[in-house]
Parts: sequence; structure tokens; C-alpha cells
Amino acid sequence: MRRAAIFFFYDERGQVDDYIFYLLEKLRPFVETIIFVSNGEISKSSEASLRSAVDETIIRENTGFDVGAYRQGLEFIGYDKLGDYDEILLLNHTFYGPVFPFSEMFSKMERRDCDFWGISDHKEVTPNPFTGTGVLPRHLNSHFIAVRKAMLESIAFRNYWERMPKIRDYAESVLLHESRFTVFFEDLGYKSETYLDSDKYNSAYPVMIDVDQIYNDRSPILKRRLFFNDPTFLDKNAVDLPRALRVLKETSDYDLNLIWRNVLRSSDLRTLNTNAALMSVLPDKRIKGDGAAPDYGKIAVCAHIYYTDMLDEILGLTGNIPVSYDFIATTNTPEKKAEIETALANRPGVKNVIVRVVEQNRGRDMSSLFISLRDLLVDDRYDLVCRLHTKKSPQVQSSMGNLFKRHMVDNLLNSRGYVHNVLDMFHDNPSVGLAIPPIFHISYPTMGFSWFANRPRVEETARLLNIDVKFDENTPVAAYGTMFWFRPRALRKMFEHKWKWEEFNAEPDHVDGGFAHALERLIAYAVQDAGYTTQHIMCAHQAEHNYTMLEFKLQKLASFMPSGDFPWQCHMVSEWRKGGYPLGSHVSATPAPMPTSVKHSLAELNLAVKSSLRFRAPILFKALRPIYRGTRAVLKPNSRRSGG
Repeated sequence: MRRAAIFFFYDERGQVDDYIFYLLEKLRPFVETIIFVSNGEISKSSEASLRSAVDETIIRENTGFDVGAYRQGLEFIGYDKLGDYDEILLLNHTFYGPVFPFSEMFSKMERRDCDFWGISDHKEVTPNPFTGTGVLPRHLNSHFIAVRKAMLESIAFRNYWERMPKIRDYAESVLLHESRFTVFFEDLGYKSETYLDSDKYNSAYPVMIDVDQIYNDRSPILKRRLFFNDPTFLDKNAVDLPRALRVLKETSDYDLNLIWRNVLRSSDLRTLNTNAALMSVLPDKRIKGDGAAPDYGKIAVCAHIYYTDMLDEILGLTGNIPVSYDFIATTNTPEKKAEIETALANRPGVKNVIVRVVEQNRGRDMSSLFISLRDLLVDDRYDLVCRLHTKKSPQVQSSMGNLFKRHMVDNLLNSRGYVHNVLDMFHDNPSVGLAIPPIFHISYPTMGFSWFANRPRVEETARLLNIDVKFDENTPVAAYGTMFWFRPRALRKMFEHKWKWEEFNAEPDHVDGGFAHALERLIAYAVQDAGYTTQHIMCAHQAEHNYTMLEFKLQKLASFMPSGDFPWQCHMVSEWRKGGYPLGSHVSATPAPMPTSVKHSLAELNLAVKSSLRFRAPILFKALRPIYRGTRAVLKPNSRRSGG
């Protein structure tokens, strides 16, 4: 077939990433002409690279969403010349691919008798989630639609675009185009088809919801939205993106690094890590067996050793590193320096020993890393570094401090086989720049609040370093406790800056809001800004303890709410917060006592039942409304939105 492609693109920074160029390269054998339409300016380097990838680049205002871009591309070809082609493709930047060859799809669809077709479709939904009433009709997804000659030459096709109302937002893009296009032309007698047979799936939006199943049918695409969509959507619909990624790794030759290099620029880090499950529970036996280890590059341990009585413990842990490494230590007195050097003399596995006395101990392990060791880590002399320090946490109960310490060191250096797996992970996944234990939550109030007083200082420092990523709203992805594995090049911006000792809090004020705690929370976002992912890593026994305690805490909280799915319970608590947390309590370190009278409890039960009924059974709610007239507050039902 003779084909032309109109490719819609948008990026708020005007950067065309490698996944786009790969997609265009693989599309080129099947099309004569590629018209690239960008809603908004693109960077100089992107424009230069596009010259060899496409036939025409159109830069337009960022108006009209994909509808406006497709319309301008069609006008560029000319409505009277559309029939020169057997097919015109309308596709966009909202998917990765092809994860399987386009040749399979085009070969199959060329044999289909139809007037227009798409890769996938969205089934009919009642009520329409965008209006709350009526029906969202079954429609081809607008990320890829092919239109054939008979329809291209029709007056109806031209009229459809020329009479298109002004598109002002995403909802109008769906209501006035995406969900309308298919039924509009089918009502005129034109026939549509899809490459993926949606009847095989019972979800409304298979390419999003059944993402791990569509590769059985060789779907050539992976939707970008899956990586940054609200995780509650993935939870409610049981979307298994991690399995989809495993399937692609095993069955496709698509370079997943193309995904990470793109999605890291625009994602909330915790959302990305949740949706893609960037967590590895590693065994104590090497997964790759006893074969020879690959060249991991030059490895170092950087340890701040303030408490020399913990030196043997640190050396016992680093002894699990299965290859030779440099041991770089900082401490605060010459006497401790001599003690450390003696302990490291002729230590098996240690190639070179460097011990430095810090000028000051203000900032502790953070200042020693970014000031005292800056010259060793600002260049590429080391490929991988394990950061440790002697942690005692004397400010808290000893059991809390010890459990926190074990959470860090066990998940970094639990055994020789475990560390082998960590090194293999970095070797096999060049996009991983940082490996950290997950957030520590047992006995610490970190979940949902771990910015504490640090966010303003983090944002200020990010602006100073030109770190341009989104920060998570409540719980930052962070190397809590400041022990982690990292690629120095992934933290280049933090090492290049020449920090000053006086920027760190003087002893003993090592507190939240201070500079050390701000840097602790900036690390993963600096890694993200550099184009690397952060991987959470855990050993088996730590995973057992953390998961079971986390499950207990979540089910305990859920048990205090009306029965419902997680999104609904989130809505309930959100509305409670918006109302100022009524029930006679306030949010503080020491909550006020809750009222416990029978009358008050019955009133709150009445409110909860009423709210649940209004959301879940509106018809029954209306019928029972007279019973609830005494209740003052009614929670608003949650708004729902299509996967898009």
C-alpha cells in the first residue's frame, strides 16, 4: 500500500526522545511520507535530528490537542490529494514501540476488508465517565488510526475535520473526536477493524488494562500512560505492568532503556517506581549461578566511620563484596584514622585504602561524602560505589535504631551471593543509577509524611543545581539513612557543586530542615534528573518482616473505614481531611482523644452509611433519603475518568 503518516507530538520541554526516533525508523519501511506535527516548539537538537527521520516538520501552537495536529497534517497534504494514498496513518507519541515488528501488523491488516482500522479500541461504557450520563461509545483508540482511500476521498471525511469544534481540553478531545470518530463513520456505512481482538478481553480498555495479556496477540505498542498514571487506577483494575515488562524482556528485542530515558523526565518518581515495580527482592544465592562474574568496572566502598567500635561490623559487611574494591573512609580525628588504616591493612578483597580526616563533623556522613570525597567521585574513576556509615541513632530507643540500621545494611550487603545479584543488576541494567532499601516504616512515622520540614530546602537546592524533575507530593523516594549503592555519574550534579561546611548544621543540630536531611531527600531526584532509575532492593528476611508489618498496618487502617476498594477509601479519607478532620481530633504528634459516646458513634456510622450509599447505589440512596434528613454533611461521590 501507498501510505503517508501524520505523527502528532507534544513535549512540554520540546525534547524529542530516542523512543520517537526508533518508532519513526521502524515505521519508515511502510510509509512514503512522514509528516511530524508538534504542538509547541522543539529543541534545536531535536529539530536537526528530525530532518533525517521525517519528510516534513510542522510546528504549531499548543492548541487543539491531537485533533488540531491531525487536522493541520491533513490540510498540509491537501484534502484533494488524500486519495493519492491507499492509507493515511494518524498516530502519536503516547506509546512505545514497536515492541514486535510492524510488518506483522501491516501484513495482517492489509488482508482485512475495512475502510479504517486501529491497533486497539475502547469498549462501550455506561454511563459516560466524562459526562456522568449517556454512553461512551465503542471507539478506536486515537493513538493509531489508519484511514483508507474510499474514506479519504469522501466528502464526509473532509467535512468531519473542517466542521470540528474548537477543542479546549482533554475531555473535549475524547468527546468531540476520539469517541466520536468511529461511530460517526460507521453510521455512514464505513467499516472499521482492530488489530487486537478486544473480544478476547473483558475490560473496557484492553491496551491499558490487559497490558500483560495483549502481547500474546503480538501487540506492537506499550502505552506511556501506564508508567505515570495514578497507581490507584492500576490497583482498581489489576493492571500488571511489571509482568508486561517481564514478558517484553523475554520475548521482544525492544530496548527498554528507551522507555526509562523518556519516562523519567516527566514522572513522579514514587508513581513510576510503584507502577513499574522498581523493586528487587534478591536471594542470597547468585541468580546467575557460579559462572564467572562479568567486568563490573571499578568499585569502591565509601564509609564515614565516626564510631570506630563499629568498624569490624562494617568490614564484615563489605567482606561480602565478591570482587576487589577500594575502601575509602572518612573520620573526624587522626587517632581514628590510624585505627582504621590498621584494621584495613592487608584486608582480603581491598585493593587500595584511602582514609581522610574531615575538617569538621557538621553535616556528618552527608558533608563527608559531598565535600571530603568530592574529588574522588566527581569524575568517572569509579563505576559503582557503596555508601555506608556507622549508624547508632542515640536519639531514639536502641531497638528502633538497631532495626533501622539492619534495614539498611542487610538490604545492601546481606551476603556474598546477595551482593553478586546487586552487582549483576547494575551490570545488566544500565538505566539503574541508584539502589536503595525501601522506606523504613516500622516504628517510624515516615509513610505519607517523610518530607517533614525538608521540602523547601530540597526545592531550593534543586533549583541551584538545575535539577528539573517533579517532586512527589507526600513521601519522597529517598535513600533514608543515607546508605546506598550508586553510579557516581548519576549524581554528577551533586558532586560537581562545591559545597561549604557552613551550609550544614553545626553539631549537635542534625535535624529535619537542615541541609544534610535535604540532601538525603534530593539524591534519588538528582539520579532521575540524570536519566537513571532508582531501584529498591531487599533481601528475603527483610522483605518478610517489612511486608507483613506493612500489610497489617494497611488492613488495620482499612478496617476503620466503610468497606470498599482502595480508591473509594482514599476518597473517604480525602474528604475527611478537606473537612478539617471532624470527630473531635486534630492532626498532631499527640492526637486529641476521640469522642466515645454511643450517640456520637451512631451519628458517625449514619454519615458513613449515607456517604457509601450515595456513591455506590444512588437510586437506593434517593429512595432512602427521608431517613437521612437529619444528617448534615454528605460526601461528594468520587469523579471517574477514562484511562484516556
